[in-house]
Amino acid sequence: MIIHRRWLLAGLAAGPALAALPRFAFAQDTAAQADAALDAAFAEHAPPAMISAVVGREGVVWSGVRGVRRTGQPEAATTDDLWHLGSNGKAMTAALYAKLVEQGRARWDAPLSSLFPDLKLDPGHAETTIDDLLRHRAGIDDRQAVSRDVLIGAHQDQRPIREQRTAFAADLLGKAPTGQRGAFAYSNAGYALAGAAIERITDQSWEDAIREHLFAPMGAASVGHGAPMGDNPWGHRMMGEVLTAVDPARGADNPPLLGPAGRMHMTLADYARFLRLYLNDGDGQLSPATMTRLVTPPEGAPPPYAYGWGTSTPPWAQGTALAHEGSNTMWHAIAVVAPARGLAVVSIANDRVKGGPANQAMARALTGIFAG
Repeated sequence: MIIHRRWLLAGLAAGPALAALPRFAFAQDTAAQADAALDAAFAEHAPPAMISAVVGREGVVWSGVRGVRRTGQPEAATTDDLWHLGSNGKAMTAALYAKLVEQGRARWDAPLSSLFPDLKLDPGHAETTIDDLLRHRAGIDDRQAVSRDVLIGAHQDQRPIREQRTAFAADLLGKAPTGQRGAFAYSNAGYALAGAAIERITDQSWEDAIREHLFAPMGAASVGHGAPMGDNPWGHRMMGEVLTAVDPARGADNPPLLGPAGRMHMTLADYARFLRLYLNDGDGQLSPATMTRLVTPPEGAPPPYAYGWGTSTPPWAQGTALAHEGSNTMWHAIAVVAPARGLAVVSIANDRVKGGPANQAMARALTGIFAG
């Protein structure tokens, strides 16, 4: 299965122009409106389950969940369940690299030749930097880099994950770039390479590094990789005309190779802990200067994509708004963040086909309700 390319939610940029608020506001009437909006989105689009939330500078201020963990089964989804974020994990890989920069162990302008000194790189990659990878401007075309054959092979690969990512980097960087450096090309392969580079810097797997350096300091203990197991929602896909729950133990996610591109799951509360980085100038985990970098796209090179976020400047946000969607084809997640407002909205469903429109509707509804 292939992680679908994300769109940058241009429609949210046309949100209402709203008056300035000195702090994030929360009241019972807004909670009732949010509950009603969730009821309406769930009823109209009917995914198996969906969870939506509003996050302020101090954490979750409203949340709601509807539906069941598996279609045709009675177990209701809960706010304490684990939810798959898909490519919304890219911002987490970028934040992990930012941590390493602040620790003095990494550089934003590090060329790939210095990050992979033992690999023979094609000359076309000589000037490519880690920064290019994290902003999708490294000239890497996913259609070839993570083709169906590559994904099938990765699913079957039994080597330790660091060996897999090193072999992937050697193969991909040993060939000429398939695109133009500096031009935007959304690339899961680029983030897999960034993960491999992080493994060289930390001498540990990307999975261990992101837990130790990013999630543990913020107290996010529920983070895992792949489709959620146990008593949690299952992802769904269409089998002919029937929406079917996919056993998390049987091909319910992309291969571990692509973990840095978006293969994480966690509770809603832990996702909120991550989003607070953007609402609190780093929330004591990263410096304000680093946070400014993480939300700033390169100049003069559309679209306006930063480090795991599409950016825009709608009036309601009173500054930059960040947005991203993620899906492994069986889940769908959306997050919209307005740092100046101290406001983030999240919606996640365990189905892409019906969940995508439901989540988009909730993102628009919640920004209207809570930014009004």
